[in-house]
Amino acid sequence: MSAPAFTVEGLAYEAGLPDLRHVRETVFVQEQGVPLALEWDELDPLCHHVLARDGRGEAIGTGRLTPKHTIGRMAVLPAWRGRGVGDALLRALLEQARGLGWHELSLHAQASAIDFYARHGFLPFGERFEEAGIDHQSMRLLLDAVNPVETREAAIAALLGVIAGARRRLDIYSRELDPGLLDVPEVVAALRRLATGGGEIRVLLQDPAEPQRALAPLIGLGQRLPSAFAFRAIEEPTDRSYPSAYVANDLRGYYFRPLGHRFDGETRLDAPGRARQLRAVFDPVWQRARPCTEYRALGL
Repeated sequence: MSAPAFTVEGLAYEAGLPDLRHVRETVFVQEQGVPLALEWDELDPLCHHVLARDGRGEAIGTGRLTPKHTIGRMAVLPAWRGRGVGDALLRALLEQARGLGWHELSLHAQASAIDFYARHGFLPFGERFEEAGIDHQSMRLLLDAVNPVETREAAIAALLGVIAGARRRLDIYSRELDPGLLDVPEVVAALRRLATGGGEIRVLLQDPAEPQRALAPLIGLGQRLPSAFAFRAIEEPTDRSYPSAYVANDLRGYYFRPLGHRFDGETRLDAPGRARQLRAVFDPVWQRARPCTEYRALGL
């Protein structure tokens, strides 16, 4: 059996300092231009650090938990990006936080990494700000609990997390393809990745005509990937009176909005019971709804 491509481990600060320096100074100081004096702080000796190593034992990535219940200094060497190292580091930090009995984590995400953290359940809050000359966004996660969604930015992050957590199927219950949410480029790209990766996306609509008039990008995506997307229109009066909207995947994730015309609601990526309940609500309505044949014909 071949050795794993990389491993992740916790390590003590003093013993791991040479490896931490190699990764962090390569990424933050040399690549991103962060001043060396800003890269190392008084919290470092007090933090819980994790380190990723390649098959030869060389350091390739790192991250830390601070006493302030924050995640920081997440860094992966360029040659190892896009290979799951960052995901493994973040999962290790989340498990350490759970082991410490922490209930909430926050972080300052570089703007380019917001979607990465959203895939793990973190939601943005507050305004963007500059740190060490780089645009950042504050994000937080309630561990093993429902996370409230209060803004459009948090709604987009919640949806990205649920999509990323789908194994094969995603169910979307929407009023009219949710302008400002399901037409966001990052969301459309995430749905495309799920579809082209063999996923199935079922969309229930209360009003299929308005998205068609608005040329909603999800309709065009469904036309290009008809084996992955299915749209149905809700026509039963009882079903149409349902006020809520939601997205649920086939594993453990959901994003639920009590009022379907609003973004605020709740999300959680590790709640299989609630996700299963929402799918159980979805299925009988899906069976009663009519296929949106007008979507298949549009633009052909």
